[in-house]
Amino acid sequence: LGIPPEMAQAGAGALLPAIVGGFQKQSEVAGGGEGGLGSLIGMLGGLGGAGLADNVLGPQETDVNKGNDILGQIFGSKDVSRTVAGHAAGQTGLDPELLKKMLPILAMLVGGYLSSRGGAQDGAQGGGGMLGSILGAVLGGGQQAAPASGGGLIGGLGSLIDMNHDGNP
Repeated sequence: LGIPPEMAQAGAGALLPAIVGGFQKQSEVAGGGEGGLGSLIGMLGGLGGAGLADNVLGPQETDVNKGNDILGQIFGSKDVSRTVAGHAAGQTGLDPELLKKMLPILAMLVGGYLSSRGGAQDGAQGGGGMLGSILGAVLGGGQQAAPASGGGLIGGLGSLIDMNHDGNP
């Protein structure tokens, strides 16, 4: 996006809770329990699974269409994405247009991370229990922090955006 790391860090910090919450809600709407998580894993696998994060982190240009597809699944409409970006803009003072550009990229990072942790690479079935525990570690325990060893969703994603390595993404 051509922005300083501090801006990226602030934007990601404001957007990630809504994205992770959208994944949690999608897993519940899709049937809850293992069935809902399996549906979520299947959706991510169909979009590229763990390769979603590789697409963002790799040298090739990021295909944000896949990120927009994820946002459509977890938020349901572009209006929700706009609201999330607007709320994050209010928190950070960043331009909502910049945050709207960040949303699909972050959705791909989260989706790829969940896929790799949940066994959903290349659309493989199964692994819903692990995905549930990942989401549960982030959302089920309130403001519970992830272990410093990189476990849990925030630990893995945090290491991607913790530019100064102080443990606070």
